[in-house]
This record gives sequence, structure tokens and C-alpha cells, in this order.
Amino acid sequence: MAAVSPSLPRPTTLQRGVWLGLIGLGLLTAAVLWPAEARAFPASWNLGLRAPIDAAQDWIIVNRAQDHPLFFYFFEPLSAALDTGLRLVEGALLTTPWPVLVAAAAALGVRAGGWRLGGVAALGLLGIGALGVWEPALQTLALMLVAAALSITLGLPLGILAALSDRVDRALRPVLDAMQTLPTFVYLVPVLLLFGVARVPAVVATLIYALPPMVRLTSLGLRTVSPAAVEAGRAFGATRGQVLWKIQLPLALPTLMTGVNQTIMMAMGMVVIAALVGAGGLGREVLLALQRLRVGQAFEAGLAIVILAVVLDRLSDAFSRQSPGAATTLAPALCRDGRLQFAAVVLGLAALWAGAGAAGIGGIPTTWRLPVREVVDPAVRWLRDNVFAFEVAGLTLGTGPFSDFSTIWLLNPVRDFLSIWLPWPVLITAVAVFGYALDGWRLAAASAVSLLLVGLLGMWAPAMDTLGQVLATLVLTTGFAIPLGVLASQFDRFRDALRPLLDFLQTVPSFVLLVPVIMLFNVGRIPGIIAAVLYAMPPGIRLTDLGIRAVAPEATEAARAFGATRVQSLAKVQLPMALPAILAGINQMVMMVLAMVIIAGLVGGAGLGLEVVTGVSRTQAGRAVEAGLAIVLLAMTLDRVTQRLAKGEDRGPKSAG
Repeated sequence: MAAVSPSLPRPTTLQRGVWLGLIGLGLLTAAVLWPAEARAFPASWNLGLRAPIDAAQDWIIVNRAQDHPLFFYFFEPLSAALDTGLRLVEGALLTTPWPVLVAAAAALGVRAGGWRLGGVAALGLLGIGALGVWEPALQTLALMLVAAALSITLGLPLGILAALSDRVDRALRPVLDAMQTLPTFVYLVPVLLLFGVARVPAVVATLIYALPPMVRLTSLGLRTVSPAAVEAGRAFGATRGQVLWKIQLPLALPTLMTGVNQTIMMAMGMVVIAALVGAGGLGREVLLALQRLRVGQAFEAGLAIVILAVVLDRLSDAFSRQSPGAATTLAPALCRDGRLQFAAVVLGLAALWAGAGAAGIGGIPTTWRLPVREVVDPAVRWLRDNVFAFEVAGLTLGTGPFSDFSTIWLLNPVRDFLSIWLPWPVLITAVAVFGYALDGWRLAAASAVSLLLVGLLGMWAPAMDTLGQVLATLVLTTGFAIPLGVLASQFDRFRDALRPLLDFLQTVPSFVLLVPVIMLFNVGRIPGIIAAVLYAMPPGIRLTDLGIRAVAPEATEAARAFGATRVQSLAKVQLPMALPAILAGINQMVMMVLAMVIIAGLVGGAGLGLEVVTGVSRTQAGRAVEAGLAIVLLAMTLDRVTQRLAKGEDRGPKSAG
């Protein structure tokens, strides 16, 4: 019998703390003694990725103008086909009388989830009309429907291939990761070059952003189908194709519909970004309001986007919750009752259309518009005039002085510390040591390589500026989110009152949040940080609340039986046991803060976001791609570290064998 080599004992928490303290002291000493001229990342190490990308951009511009066969026979016909399809859908929606659209939404809601959902869908569309943005909302709906349909059409077969072949799944995974993490602004540059400035590049950019969830959830749904059901089908002589179409896809239909739901919501998230490349609709209304600082107009369009997103989310979510047996009735021709119901609905809508057409009814009357901007604009002007700057006892206070103070005394020192004072090898080593303490050599190497690549892309200084803003934003977001989540977990009424506000913050476009913030805090890094805090708080609050409520009641009752007060039970039992969920919320907040980097760059925020915005505005594809890749690498590093923190109790490095 072979001898078993004894494994090395794992270090205790105290030993790990001592080693980390000694390493930290050594790194601090090295940082202090490091030569000042060698602290910045060497510019000579730049990989030079910008030049070939700019050369490719020039080639596209020249050959597109000269009708190169690639454009003449592929991109231009494809662009024309997409534009034709979009115009047909948009025209159909705009020419349909509003009572027909409202009735159709209500019928779809009743079919998906009952009369209550039907009423929500109908009232949602009426609310959009009452905001005075009926036509832009239909333009947005057309763009979203076309992009979502293309995403589903491409994502379904790709997901099936990924489920049937591990090799295809491994090949698609990094591509899907890049599509989800690469900032949208980065691939807007090549999309604009290939398809021009109009609604078509908006459709293509939305397709790229919304495709990954459909592929992933299709693959997941098929892979999680019961093997027994598949084996039973094969035992009865079914071919592989028959098993797929008659067993796997019907059983995976709820998961597929969840993919449809996520695809629709991802497409809705691109509404404002699509407006930057020539798309109209609600996104254009928001952008125009942002440029003119018309808060009321932006709020109306943003609220309409929220309502449209909620209606589409509820409808698609209701279909995804249906059981596989019930979901088959989505095709009414499958059963006699379904055919009769479908025919009755179609005849009713046709009669309503004929009556509305005879009465000359088109869009919702403008006289129904609610005076939202008439209330919001004076309120914001009052805040600007009375809160931006005022004197108290000889001191100038207000949002303006607060913005200046925060920038000069907080953000600038953090930026200078990371990008100027702290030597780049010390920072990379410190991150690697922290990664090793969390999860061993794999996380340490991945984190160090990612940061090294940021420097090799020539983006070290902007990345450190962005990192400082992200850390400052994360501190503020955590400081608000966790206490609010704790309160929500302890008081049901507070949670119920907070829920609509969180829904609003999660669905309202970030651009809408920027308009009043800019007016109150001036252009710069502070508005971007405040908007990012508002945007990132909801998942932190929700996951803190969920984690505390998920703690076993027996643990809390045992603590109270030993005389612990409610506060003691919370601090010593519930919060420690909910820590993984809270850390998972912090992980989500980090990712959402990074998603706001580009938006912050649009309003004067420095760092990688400004680099991307500058590259896009000046058609410098290489600059935008380099900054975008740096954002992806930074996001990957922070995501892996926070995910490992959220995994729970065992946070030491893995033993070697």
C-alpha cells in the first residue's frame, strides 16, 4: 500500500494576518523608497494597438466611399434590409389607432397573466400617452422589437449549438463575455463605420448588447432538461432532431422565455445609447433634454421608458413563468379552444380598428397630457437657485461648493496617489498578494496580468483615475445601500415604501438622473459619481434585505432566547450569516458603477470614460478600443475579487493538493 504524503497544515487566521501585515509593510517601504522617475508605467512598453486599429478604420472609410465589393454586396444590402424592416414595424405601429394598441396590450396581458396584468399593460400605454410622448414611444418600441427579434432569431440556434456541443460552448463563451462587458461606446465606432449614421447602427449595437442572454439561457435550458425524458424519447425511436424539437425545447420553454425577457430588457437598456447614433424615439427626447438642461422634458421621456420597460418586463416574465404544458398554448392553433379565443380577439381588434379609423382616431390626444414638466422644471430651478450656493455665517455652502471641495480635497488626492505617487509595480504586487490571500495563485496571477495589460495598452493613468472614482463611489454606495437594506429587512412597511423607488432607479435611464444632478453640482466628476450611486444602490439594498431575511429563524430565536436584544441579534447573528449575500450585492454594485464610467465621461468625468468618449467623438477607433479594453480588464479584476469575497467562509488560499 502506497504511503500517503501528509498535507501541509493550513495557516491560521492569525498567521495569515501576520504575513499579510509584513508583506504590506514591505510594499509600503518599497513605495516610499521607489525612485520618483520610475513610478509611472513605462510608455515604451505600449503594445501599439491603436495604430493598426486606426489603419483599419481608414481602410473602411476609403473603401466604403469607393463601393468596395464587401460594402456593395454585403453591408449595404444588409443595412437596407434592416432599415426596411424597421420602417415597416414603425409604420405599422404609428398608423395603428391608439385604442387598438391599448386593447392589444390588454389582451396579451390577460393571456399571459390574467386580468390584473391586462389592466397594468393597458394603463401603462395610456400613461405613456398622457406624458405626451406617444409617437417617440412607438418609435422606441419598434426599434426594440426589431432588435429583440433579431437577437432571438440568432440567439436560439446559437444556444442550441452550444447546448449540443461543448466545443461550441467553449468557443462562444469568451465572445459572449466580451459582448457583455465591452462598453457599448467602443463598438459603436466600427458599427458606425460599417453601417453609417442612422437607425440601422442603433439596431446592430442593440443586437450585440442583447444577444448574449438569449444564447446563454437557451443553452442552460436545454442542458437542464431531465436526462430521463431524453432517454425515454430515444427509447421510443425518436431521432436526435425529434428529441430536440418535441422533448427538449418544450421542456426548456420557461427558461427560453426567461431569455426572451432578459433580451427585451437589455434592448430597452440601449434606448438612449441608440439615440447617440441617429435613432429617434424616447432616447432622442432624453438627449435633447440633456443638451438643453430641460429636466421636465427629460423626466417625461425617462418616465415613459420606465413604464414601457415595466410593461414589457411583466408580460415577458409572465410568459416565462408558465409551465411547459401551459406554454404550448402560446401557439393557439395547437388546440381548438385556443383557435376560437385567438379568432375572437383578432375579430374584436379588427372591428375596433375599423371603428377608430372611421372616427379618425390616431395617436392619443395631446389634450390628455399631464403637466409633468410644468411641475418639475420650476422645482429644479428653485433648487438650483437656492441650493447651489448660499451663505451661512460668512461661509459659502451648497451643492456647488460641496462639488468643488470633494473634487479638490478627495478625488484629486486619490487620483494622484494611485496614478502619480504609488509605483505601478507596488500596486500590481499588492493586488496579486490580496488575490492570493483570497483564492490562491490563480486569482493572484489573473489580477496581476489584467492590471499589467492595462498598462501595456497605454491606459495606466486614466485607469487609476477611474479606479479612484470607482472606489469613492463604492464607499458612498455601500454607506447608503447596506443601512437601507438592513432597515428594509426589519420593517416590512419601509421595504414596501422603498420598492417603487428602487424599481424606478433600476429602470430609469442613467442620462435622466444626470440632468438634475448637473444643474445642482456643475459639470465634472461629481455628477457622474452621484448618478452612479443612485444607479448602483438598488442591488445592494435588495441583496442585503434578501440575505438577512434568508437567515434561518431558528438562529435568531436562539439568540433571543439567550437574552439578546433585537439589535444584538441583528449585529451578532443575522448580519454575519447574511455576509455572503451582502458581499454579492457589493459585487453587483461594483459592476454597475463601472457601467456608469462612460456616462460619467460624457459630463466631464475624467479617466477611461473620457478616453472612450473622446475616441468616439473624434472617430479615433484605436483610442476608444484601448480605453474600452482597459475598462473590461479593470471590471474583470474587481469582479473576480468581489465574487471571491462573496463566496463565504473559506477565504484562505487553496492548499496545494
